[in-house]
Amino acid sequence: MKSATGILLTVLLAASATPARAQSATGDDTLRIYLVDVEGGGATLFVGPTGESLLIDTGNGGAAAERDVGRILAAAAAAGLERIDHLLTTHWHRDHYGGLAELATRIPIRHYIDHGPTVEAGNEAVRDFYEGAYRELYGAARRTVVTPGDAVPLAGVQVQVMASAGEVVDEPLPGAGEPNPYCADFERAPEDLGDNAQSVGVHLRFGAFRALHLGDLTVNKEFELMCPANPIGSVDLFVVSHHGLNTSNAQVLVHAVEPRVAIMNNGTRKGGTPDAMTTLHTAPRLQDLWQLHFSVLSGQEYTVPGVFIANPFDDQPDAMPLAPVPPPRRGSNAGPPPVHNGEAHWIEVEARRDGTFTVTNSRNGFSKSYATSP
Repeated sequence: MKSATGILLTVLLAASATPARAQSATGDDTLRIYLVDVEGGGATLFVGPTGESLLIDTGNGGAAAERDVGRILAAAAAAGLERIDHLLTTHWHRDHYGGLAELATRIPIRHYIDHGPTVEAGNEAVRDFYEGAYRELYGAARRTVVTPGDAVPLAGVQVQVMASAGEVVDEPLPGAGEPNPYCADFERAPEDLGDNAQSVGVHLRFGAFRALHLGDLTVNKEFELMCPANPIGSVDLFVVSHHGLNTSNAQVLVHAVEPRVAIMNNGTRKGGTPDAMTTLHTAPRLQDLWQLHFSVLSGQEYTVPGVFIANPFDDQPDAMPLAPVPPPRRGSNAGPPPVHNGEAHWIEVEARRDGTFTVTNSRNGFSKSYATSP
């Protein structure tokens, strides 16, 4: 282990053997972050000040792959990108890697990043993809298997791996490393033997701006990362882990890193559960929580004002109950979640080196700026 150092596109983006360097849409000295609505999956696009790009995850697979890839490409077009420089897959679950093969047919991808093979022995579909299509894709480009402490390339932005393949960093970031007071009250959950706990999690630093994206890292790994000392310190932006489920987002992480803003990539009936929402809403420095979707699991009791929510669903009811809807049990006949297959909207963050940043909801144009952290 190393120490710390929506709009669907209807045109294909042109590709060549030596594509021109991607350029920022504005050319200004900012870090732009696009949290793309992939219906409860994961897809977050980072565009550095030189126009170099890092995409974390590619949304859902199967019949949803074309829809989700179209939404990712819409964000890439808005950012002025002609290619994806670095594609990081946090873990091998279909809602995070499912659009990868389709995306690679639509836009050049230069560099693939992951934690190595899945640990889920019975997941033959993932193994077939990993040994087949994925091998062919990275074989024609470049691939890196990352470990904690590694740097992920993104020109002008420091991106460091904090967790990968079930391991966590053993050295704090500069200026961090104070004892974490939330460790004492943590209660371990049953061990997660699946790929969520293998998630690649990264910390991003752009001048005085700090952001944290941990994929679907689950609570026991959050504890191992954050205890006994906090290796991260505080952050300005927290991309809420695991869609806002309580199998992640323990106080030992969320309250310790003290985010000023959190953005949750939830679906209509995935994430935003009351206990996870309570943890987020009570985080010590949190000013605002933004959501990619309204969550029926939150109801009106635990949700945020509509201006902070990027997407509703297609058949919007006249009234929404105050109480949250209980989540369906796995394997139950509860039926599919509310549908949202039409126009999709992202949440965009524009961060500046002085630590100030602005968050914009592309659905309604609502925008809010945040001052430098004290």
